[in-house]
Amino acid sequence: MSMVCLNLLQNISLNCFQCYLKNVNWDLRIVSTANFLVHFARNFYDVLRSITGFKGGYGATALNMKRDPLHVKIKGEEFPLTLGRDVSGVVMECGLDVRYFKPGDEVWAAVPPWKQGTLSEFVVVSGNEVSHKPRSLTHTQAASLPYVALTAWSAINKVGGLNDRNCTGKRVLILGASGGVGTFAIQVMKAWDAHVTAVCSQDASELVRKLGADDVIDYKSGNVEAQLKSSKPFDFILDNVGGSTETWALKFLKKWSGATYVTLVTPFLLNMDRLGIADGMLQTGVTVGSKTLKHFWQGVHYRWAFFMASGPCLDDIAELVEAGKIQPVIEKTFPFSKVPEAFLKVERGHARGKTVINVV
Repeated sequence: MSMVCLNLLQNISLNCFQCYLKNVNWDLRIVSTANFLVHFARNFYDVLRSITGFKGGYGATALNMKRDPLHVKIKGEEFPLTLGRDVSGVVMECGLDVRYFKPGDEVWAAVPPWKQGTLSEFVVVSGNEVSHKPRSLTHTQAASLPYVALTAWSAINKVGGLNDRNCTGKRVLILGASGGVGTFAIQVMKAWDAHVTAVCSQDASELVRKLGADDVIDYKSGNVEAQLKSSKPFDFILDNVGGSTETWALKFLKKWSGATYVTLVTPFLLNMDRLGIADGMLQTGVTVGSKTLKHFWQGVHYRWAFFMASGPCLDDIAELVEAGKIQPVIEKTFPFSKVPEAFLKVERGHARGKTVINVV
């Protein structure tokens, strides 16, 4: 397998932000890791990375199983954990199996959740997770997109089956439209000529309209369900909110026309943590299976979607960026020394785009 890694079989020292578990509290600190021996085939120097929301313990059992499938580690043993998923930077060295990248290439990527994160001076990335950065974007802008873009792409394209050839005129409802995934989803849906209704708070309405939303509903001004009753039914609903949302939102899909409801908020990882690997997977399978079957007989499709790291998908997204169809939405940028403050901001929620960490 082709890999992007720290330094080819060398001992190096690097700075990274790692999360430690102290009793029941989190401790986020900058660490200088000395004599870090790397056994991969490729090198990547990380310039900027953006962060995503983080909640301690979420999915720990599943992530340990992925990292070490022959020996599921005891609770808490996954720490210290390097956080962050997105990255934009410059390739330093290439392994023998790498064909599409060379030293000096500017690239972007999002790493899977079972790997150590990107809040570090050097990042290990597989060759199939990397894509050439759009030339029209700075590294700061590029670092804000990969994770949310790939998450939305998974829901819309891979799970929802929508693309630039079948979206014209389709009615799309985006719940939780002002966050990172929502702002990207609005733009890609408009790039594919869909009609977009966005649900967000009043103070985010100007932002989502600028991104192309045709109709905007303020969830704070009253009952969203009541406001949607005057709308025509939808061909596709993207749920970034979760909770009880699906109990009322599914009724607004077109019946018996192939309409699809995709949610990005699932109990998959929580089931793993609560019940363990085997029982958690069984419970998850039963839940999604029963919901899928129930809604199928009601004339609509019900699906779960998850982030998927993919260099080829980032290539497609880069084309939309270069064509001017997608623009990054950055709420705030923090220096590397202010990572704890950045996480506190993200933890408070109500995002208006992405929060970016500038390492250089």
